[in-house]
Amino acid sequence: MAKKDKKHQRPDGEIRRSQLLTSYGAGAMIDLVDAAVLVSGLDAWRFQVIETIEDEPRLRDAIARRFESVGLKLAADGAFRKPPAGDHDEATPACGIPALIFPRWFVCQGCRALVRNDGLEPKGNGYVHTLCTKKKSGAECVPVRFVAACRRGHLQEFPWKVFVHHERSPDASLCSGASLKLYEGPSGDLSEIVAHCEACDARQPMSKALLKQGGPLPLCEGHRPWLGPAARETDCTEPLRLLVRTGSNGYFSMTESALSIPEKGRELDVKVASVWDVLQNADRATLKVFRDNVPKVGRALEGYADGDVLAAIAARRAGGPVVQEGLRTAEYRQLVASDDEEPGALPPPEETFYARKIATLSPRGEQGGATRLPAGFGGVVLVKKLREVQVQVGFTRIDSLAADLQGEYDLGVEAARLSHLCDWLPAIDRQGEGVFLQLDEAAVSAWEDRPAVRERAKALERAYRSWASGSQQKNPPPFPGVRFYLLHSLSHLLMSAISLECGYSASALQERLYCAPRNDAVPMAAILITTGTSGTEGTLGGLVEQGRRIGEHLRRAWDLGRLCSGDPVCAGHTPDEDPAERFLEGAACHGCLYVAECSCERFNRYLDRALVVPTIGNPAELAFLAERP
Repeated sequence: MAKKDKKHQRPDGEIRRSQLLTSYGAGAMIDLVDAAVLVSGLDAWRFQVIETIEDEPRLRDAIARRFESVGLKLAADGAFRKPPAGDHDEATPACGIPALIFPRWFVCQGCRALVRNDGLEPKGNGYVHTLCTKKKSGAECVPVRFVAACRRGHLQEFPWKVFVHHERSPDASLCSGASLKLYEGPSGDLSEIVAHCEACDARQPMSKALLKQGGPLPLCEGHRPWLGPAARETDCTEPLRLLVRTGSNGYFSMTESALSIPEKGRELDVKVASVWDVLQNADRATLKVFRDNVPKVGRALEGYADGDVLAAIAARRAGGPVVQEGLRTAEYRQLVASDDEEPGALPPPEETFYARKIATLSPRGEQGGATRLPAGFGGVVLVKKLREVQVQVGFTRIDSLAADLQGEYDLGVEAARLSHLCDWLPAIDRQGEGVFLQLDEAAVSAWEDRPAVRERAKALERAYRSWASGSQQKNPPPFPGVRFYLLHSLSHLLMSAISLECGYSASALQERLYCAPRNDAVPMAAILITTGTSGTEGTLGGLVEQGRRIGEHLRRAWDLGRLCSGDPVCAGHTPDEDPAERFLEGAACHGCLYVAECSCERFNRYLDRALVVPTIGNPAELAFLAERP
């Protein structure tokens, strides 16, 4: 859709590219100034210039392997594309993202009639109800606030006729002349919003649509309107759920990411991927020709034997090298093995990853120039340059899916698809910086063995199982473990503390958690806090320098977590058997641990500050930092 005037054709709405992977991706509902729309699937996205993300082989291979397990195919080359960049001053249908009018039910602001937009008179980008009984000239109509969805991401119009006549006739057959109206009370509570049929005087409060058992809503019909009117999955047996169009549970994006690191054994594959447009059809006879006559190929393959190059080409044609270890594990290995910092050394301009370990001291050590670390922490790495590639692989509604400890999703039928036929995924990359904080593995293991921590872990696991039993995931990941709650909670406290002095806003910081149990081949307990954006906030070294003062920030984090404005209620919250169904957090709320969702990997879940610092009503031995650092 686009507005027209005498001078310019402008788009109806604008969204930043990064938001098309998170809040407003394919299948998301958006409120424009005078319209409610649904973002179309990838098949309808229109590009004037296709911008592919420089290949990140580890991420591409990890996603391709799971795509194949569910019958999907990911391109060997150009699998990650940036969303199309529209022209603000001169919008054109040839470039941009089409949006569909959704929902098509509207409410007359005069007589409160529920009418579909095909029975209304268009006026600009809105509609007028010409048959309004309150205003002879007609009244403005606005999109209805309610739609229906299921946990598998399907979406459809709210079944108003069935809902209103449910108690008289489940299929609404007793009222052939339905005349529907929607009345709202002064408070806006669902119990005061009533759908009424004037033809037969049937009425239902919207609060009844929340009933999970024996409610008036039918089973889901499998509609996927963002992929087209005929895009239905007929095998869905999920019950329909009432969804407020602008509610936060209307869209949960599933994104995966990886850092571009110099991974040993993968350098040749990266080189081949960078010139795949030339080498995809190469064989032993033509490889030498390409090397001698195509400069970029000659530079990329310099120093590699023809036999090794041909083997890398064959592996990529077969779908790429098999990922030998998880995405996070490979990054963790690289970060903890970083070289020591040298005074005055600067990152090379051509490098996308540059990390150096700083000299640290034990709490009682004495040495000038070194950073003092509190007990329980193992080291600090300053990541002066990093590149992160983020890709959207799907989405859900009603409830989010859980990723595993490597940040990967089970791409089964539970996730809604972004397209019908596309073999590419929307992606962005960002250059940034960060601080990597490693906890001492021996200290974490000893903390996990404390009786109070074991009891807390059991309570958290019981609550996780209660959540998993009601989740749409058929095979949810195993319980992430109490150390994950510790790392995640510490990360949120640390981001809040660092944001006060690093020069970036709190929402500009992001976390990346490295967690694996002690019985894993590579046990992990570390946090990477990063920043990086192509917007107004650049990477000016302000975050990196905070790594030299990590002790101060840990003390500030301890103070922030010690007392919450919601205490003692917040500190006393136990997730198991919680009537409010807050199964995935312990002592956590908006007053202490919640951060902006763009900063958090897990939608502000899996949090418990009682595991980090002493809190009211909890035993002191439960806290990893029992004393102020």
